[in-house]
Formats: sequence, C-alpha cells, structure tokens
Amino acid sequence: MRRSLAVLTLCAALAPVALAQQASPPSVVAPALKASIDGGWRKPDNVERDKYRHPGQTLTFFGVQPHDTVIEITPGNGWYSEILAPYLQAEGQYIAAVVDPAAVAESSRAYQQKAADSLQALFDTDPAHYGKARLVRYSPAAPVFGPAGSADVVLTFRNVHNWRMADNAEAMFKGFYAVLKPGGTLGVVEHRAKGDVADDDKSGYVGQAQVIALATAAGFRLEGQSEINANPRDTKDYPGGVWTLPPTNKHPPADDAKYRAIGESDRMTLRFIKP
Repeated sequence: MRRSLAVLTLCAALAPVALAQQASPPSVVAPALKASIDGGWRKPDNVERDKYRHPGQTLTFFGVQPHDTVIEITPGNGWYSEILAPYLQAEGQYIAAVVDPAAVAESSRAYQQKAADSLQALFDTDPAHYGKARLVRYSPAAPVFGPAGSADVVLTFRNVHNWRMADNAEAMFKGFYAVLKPGGTLGVVEHRAKGDVADDDKSGYVGQAQVIALATAAGFRLEGQSEINANPRDTKDYPGGVWTLPPTNKHPPADDAKYRAIGESDRMTLRFIKP
C-alpha cells in the first residue's frame, strides 16, 4: 500500500487543482463563531496561540456551521474543543475522538487514559458550554468514529505525522471517510515539510503531497487549500524537529527568544470532500 501511496503522492504533486492552490483566507468570521473564539471560558494560554492558529479563519475555511455534527480527531488538551463545543452547543454536536486506552500497548495506556479523562473533566465542569459535547473512543489499528455517514465534518489538527510514524495513517483516513456523510468535509491542518519525507521520518513534518495522497487513496477529493496557517520563518531543520518550536519549546533556554521569533510551525490547511 505504501508503494501505491508513493505513486499517488506524485500524482497529487503534479495534478493542477486551481481552486485548491490559490484559496484566499476567509475575510469574514461569523458572529457566533467569533463569540466562541472570544469566550471568557477559554484558557489564557490557549488564547495566546490564536495568533499562530487563526481559529476563526481556519474553521470558516473548513465551512463549519453551528448545526453541524463535528468530530475532532485526537483533540489533545482541548485547544479547539474550547471553541467548537460551545459553538455547536445549541444546534449541532461536538464529538471528541480519543484513543481507546484498551486498544494500545500497555506502555501507552496511562497517557491515553489521562488525555481522555482531561477532556471529560473539561466537559463535566462547565455544562453551560460543554454540556452536549461527548467522547468517542477508537482503536488506531481499526478506527471507527461513529455510525457510517453520521458526521458533517471531521477535523484533525497536527496529528498526521503521528499516524505515519505509527503506520496507521491509511486506516485513519479510511475511518474518516466512513463516518462522514456524502458531501461531508474533512479538514486537515498539519506541519508542512519542504517536500516528501521518508516513512521513518521523526521530524514531525509531513509533505503536503503525501497528505493529499493519503486522503485521495481513502476516496476524498481535494476541494481547497489555504495559506492561513503558513509560516515562512519556519526553516524546518531543527535537531529536535518541529517540537523545537513553540508551544513545545524543546530547546535550550538560551535559545528561547530565537524560537519565539519564529513562532509555531509552517502548516498546510487542506479541505477535502467525500463525493
């Protein structure tokens, strides 16, 4: 399958997709979405990251509507959960898809359990904003995110590199395709490499054509791409990989100013449609 994906990667790199190549960043963010982004319930440290992650423009580009059923894959500490769950609270549904601790090696179970518990605690402690939000647990080897054709939007932020390193990226994209309704949207934000990277690459960056190939192989059609989350200051050549940059800051304290000046990573922002 990886050999087939290599061919698809070449095709993805060569195929002209005019709409996708020059999509302009959305200039208008809907008031309801802006209200969620500006919400006082968000953690100050998370708000500080808005200048790098552009949540209003990003979610507008992905076309997320207040009435949608949205599944976010592996939300981490809930950065986007703080925005999406309240935004969807009245009319839609926010679902956080987390790794099932029982489905991974024992050495990883505590980490995955902590991640799930942390999100559930966020939801439980503020029902006014997260009362409808819920978790779904999945197995990375054979992911099922919900009933087939039940979601309007699937979103994933900065996760594809982990799935490639674990050799389950193809299964994940097939799972996204299965859970989406026909016409549904897959939104992907990922650390962007200078070009294709090896299967065993540990930098945390992924080639844009490689991500497009993964989605295309699963059945998706690339509808648009944006430079909303681009960062030309990111040289992508750090000894510690992408984790050298904020917010992880895996570097000597003496270099802190240098890497803060660079900011967070250069990122692709891709919108796919399930035909």
